[in-house]
This record gives sequence, structure tokens and C-alpha cells, in this order.
Amino acid sequence: MGLTVIATIPSNLHGSEIHPDELTGDLADEFAEESEASYAFNATPIIFKLDEDVCGDRLDKVIARLIPQFSRSRLQQWIVSGHVTVDGVAGRGKMTVLGGEEVIVYPQPAPEDNAYSPENMALDIVFEDKSMLVINKPAGLVVHPAAGNWSGTLLNGLLHHFPAISGVPRAGIVHRLDKDTSGLMVVAKTLEAQTDLVRQLQARTVKREYLALVWGRPNLSGTIDSPMARHPRDRIKMAVSDSPSAKPAVTHFQRIAIGVLDGKPVSLVECQLETGRTHQIRVHMAHLGFPLVGDVLYGKQHLASYFNRQALQARRLGLLHPKNQKECSWQVGLADDIAALLVSAGIEYAA
Repeated sequence: MGLTVIATIPSNLHGSEIHPDELTGDLADEFAEESEASYAFNATPIIFKLDEDVCGDRLDKVIARLIPQFSRSRLQQWIVSGHVTVDGVAGRGKMTVLGGEEVIVYPQPAPEDNAYSPENMALDIVFEDKSMLVINKPAGLVVHPAAGNWSGTLLNGLLHHFPAISGVPRAGIVHRLDKDTSGLMVVAKTLEAQTDLVRQLQARTVKREYLALVWGRPNLSGTIDSPMARHPRDRIKMAVSDSPSAKPAVTHFQRIAIGVLDGKPVSLVECQLETGRTHQIRVHMAHLGFPLVGDVLYGKQHLASYFNRQALQARRLGLLHPKNQKECSWQVGLADDIAALLVSAGIEYAA
């Protein structure tokens, strides 16, 4: 294509990438679906002088060829919103160019461009020192920015609470909880602490215990040793699988109380993770035939309205302190909504 570039395209226009330490096993699985970009947005206008060999082409197609690092849909949005001009006049996507025109593209930030911005939010910090924080995450809070959730995440709150954590990959996050799962998480404040915690998770020495309310009456105790992979037909879901891509997944469970919810049997189950696959407890319990109360993704749809999220809480967390290797453990009380749910089911639970 013939053109004269009057202003060159900045090399960092589309953002720079964070390259955190290599993650393997459980850790790679925890973050496999998430974006890695820091999106240092640059709004420098891009100016082109079109040559005559583009005569007869549509403006939107010309621009898409000139700056392919941006998606066509994003470029179309800029054209529609008046951020692409042709000889000083707002361009239209379907307009025909003749050659010789001066085209200016004014890049506009997308939601993901500010994904790593600090945001002031209330964090329920259970423990904090120079090496790490332990946070009691509420239901509804997304841990890490990703498609559909580029702001308002725990990561954004961490960057505001402790700005220096921006120098640690993923702002110190080494494991996560689903958006609608509440409970304890550990976050590293230094690279050294993160490296140690990652190694503990990979060695499966971090103790993570959960409480789940499930439909039905599972055995008093058991171990679910069933590999998991992405669901073959629904990419949002995980599934027990025997495919070559499946990864080991082990959940130990113990039934600690039984109750009735609207005439249907339910059981309070304590689960301990040996591995940390995405949605592991939800998938494993549903695979046994005992889906979590409120789980619209893996449970029975006609029962989903009994609770507005999956009834799952990370109640206990145990690990070796990354600085002095002393054993540490934390426990939180029942989330208010889960406590009320247990009362409705006639279950009395004392930690």
C-alpha cells in the first residue's frame, strides 16, 4: 500500500506486557484464562498521508491495513465516535478515499487499558506484615482483571492499598477464588514472598479448607481423585475428563451436618483442596451428584434460585510464613449470607 507516514506509530501504543515468573501446575491453571497486559495507554495521534494507489478503497479497510495492531471493531468504534478525520473532517467507515488525503487517527482507551489502575476500596485484611497480606474476600469481588471485569477487582484495590506491590507480578496474587466464592486468600507483598508462596502451592503444602452446602446426602467422607479439563462444548465450564489435556485434581471431603432446604435434603461439607483447579470443588461435588446450593453453572437450574451464589466459603488457610518459615493459620467466621442459609436449612454449625 502506498502511503507517507507523517507521524510514526509509537511502539508502546497497544500496551506493554507483564511477563511474570513462569507458573506451572496449579498456578498456571489458576490464571490460564486471564490477560497479562499492563496497558500503558498512549494517546499520541497517528497521522498518515495516503498515496494514490489506495484510490477507490473504503476508509475503514485502509485504516485496518495501516494499523493492524488494533482490532477492526475497535477502529470502527473510533470512526463512529469521530476520532478519525480525513482532511480535518470526521470520516465515515464506508467513505471512499481517493489518495492524497491526510488521515488522523486519535486512539481512544478501551476499558482494559486501565486494568492495572489503583482503586480505593475497603479490603477485609485479616493479617498483614512486610511480606504478605491475608484477605477475607467477599462474594462478588473479582480477583484479577479479565474480559468483562477490567476494573473494580481485588488487584485494583491492592494497588491502592500498597502501591509498591505494582512491582510484583500480578500484584502479588498467587491464587484466587471465584467471583462468587468468599473467604481467605494470601497475597505476597514482595517478589521473594511470592516466589516462596508459589513454591508452597506447587508442593501442595498450603492448606485450603472450604465449607460448602450441597444438595443431597454424600458419604460421610471421601476423596475425589478425578482429573479436570475445559468442558469440550462449553468453554466457560470445567469438567471431569479423561482427555490428554486433563490435569490431576484431588479434593478431600467430609460431611459434617445435614439439613433440609424447602423440603429437599442438603448437607454441609468440609472440603480440603490438594490441587487448585478452576472451579474444582464445584465440579467435583457436581460430578458425584451433589452440586452446590446456588451454583447456576454446575447445579440444577430449577434449584438455582435458592441462593444467589454458590454456597462456598474458604474458611481456613494454613501455610509457612515466606520470611521465617513458621507455621501460620487463619480462620474466618461464616459469611452472613451463608450463615443465614444454614439457619434456613436447620443446620447448627460451630467452627
